[in-house]
Amino acid sequence: MSLPAPSAAWIAAGVALVLLVALAAGFPVWRRYRARRALLSRIESVASRYLKDVLLPDGNGGWFHVDFLLLTGVGIVVIDLRDLPGLIFGSEPMTEWTVMHKHRRSTFPNPLGPLYDRVAVVRALAGEGVPVEGRVVFTDRGSFPKGHPKAVTRLGSLGAELPPISAGGDALGERLAPAWERLANAASPSQLNRG
Repeated sequence: MSLPAPSAAWIAAGVALVLLVALAAGFPVWRRYRARRALLSRIESVASRYLKDVLLPDGNGGWFHVDFLLLTGVGIVVIDLRDLPGLIFGSEPMTEWTVMHKHRRSTFPNPLGPLYDRVAVVRALAGEGVPVEGRVVFTDRGSFPKGHPKAVTRLGSLGAELPPISAGGDALGERLAPAWERLANAASPSQLNRG
């Protein structure tokens, strides 16, 4: 005795159910991907050129991971990106910073020391007289109710702090071109790629 063949309506309903489950499972992943792309686009938009997730040699046989190197109107900028939601409390001399989110409190090491090390490596590679700055950039999910150090900023303020190089090829851009090429040639892709 053979079973009757399923009707086209049952097959269509089964396919629709499978597609609905796949869509529901993939939506959070897609949403996180889109949010990450939007975040990266905001950072990249303030630079005429950029390098993302690279390793730079430290001159002693080691390497430093750099989230972003940006070529901007203030010079070359090293970006250390942090995505921490909540209220963030930290200052230059503190060894540990605190983040409070919902009903949780946690600490993390002061990010300024490692930033200054990265800036020193970039200065050494870029050469004499090249303006190099560094910023720890927190996404807009975090806020600093008691203020923050000068080298720390939020993503929403980055564009105002880092003016672009003029499209007309101004003198700063021309002066920085050889230093940027040295950095680009020294950089290697990092396995710590975060997006």
